[in-house]
Amino acid sequence: MNRAGLTGKGITAAVLDTGAFPHPDFENRILAFRDFVKGRSLPYDDNGHGTHVLGILGGSGRASKGSICGVAPECSLLPIKVLDKNGNGVQENVIRAIDWILEHKETYSIRIVNISVGTTHREGHERLLEAVEKAWDAGIVVVAAAGNQGPGRGSITAPGGSRKIITVGSSDMLVNHLGLSGRGPTRDCISKPDIVAPGNEISSCANKNMAFPYTVKSGTSMSTPAVSGGIALLLEKHPEYTNLEIKKRLKSRARDLGYPHNLQGWGLFSLDDFLRES
Repeated sequence: MNRAGLTGKGITAAVLDTGAFPHPDFENRILAFRDFVKGRSLPYDDNGHGTHVLGILGGSGRASKGSICGVAPECSLLPIKVLDKNGNGVQENVIRAIDWILEHKETYSIRIVNISVGTTHREGHERLLEAVEKAWDAGIVVVAAAGNQGPGRGSITAPGGSRKIITVGSSDMLVNHLGLSGRGPTRDCISKPDIVAPGNEISSCANKNMAFPYTVKSGTSMSTPAVSGGIALLLEKHPEYTNLEIKKRLKSRARDLGYPHNLQGWGLFSLDDFLRES
């Protein structure tokens, strides 16, 4: 992985998920923690999904001596718990979390929101989509998972169906027995996902104290923070870039895998190509 000397330093990413275990790879980079499930003040993760996602985005690799490292190892992290110990949640908590982010956007210099969660319910998505699009319109780069409800058409989970935000599928979960990555079109005839990244059997931070505190998980939830981490690196290099400019760059730098657009979007996310100055 060639980060071109970039680490994401100075860029804050909010992560809506199951919380954050105080893993050594996060060191002192958790700026704040919000819990919309139990209202606790100190970081915790009673599921593990959120900690794993945070590690992919911004783990330093400290506990593995650099062998398992996040994409943006010095970015600032802002975990927000919206899912319970079973990985379940309610739409209202996600909306409340996004409202909180908008209220504290300047306080914590929030540039990215990673949403590796989604709902498959077909009704009542409107308020959730409105919330993520409000964040996008405020200048935040919103990155959401396509979900693991494939291989059927129209299997993108919300809020990944939003036209504005960046929706990420899994490049190694597109076909055959692993073809679970959500695909479009959405019920509003929007072509999704936008881009794909590796998501199968990804090693990252575990939510337990162990001699080697890492674990393996799979899904578009793992693909999404890889893209968010790349965006953090680009924003470190070009803090003046808008979310629309970043989305256009993702499109122009993606590698075509030869699959239909409703499977791969623009193609495979390549960190080297994304960061390269043309």
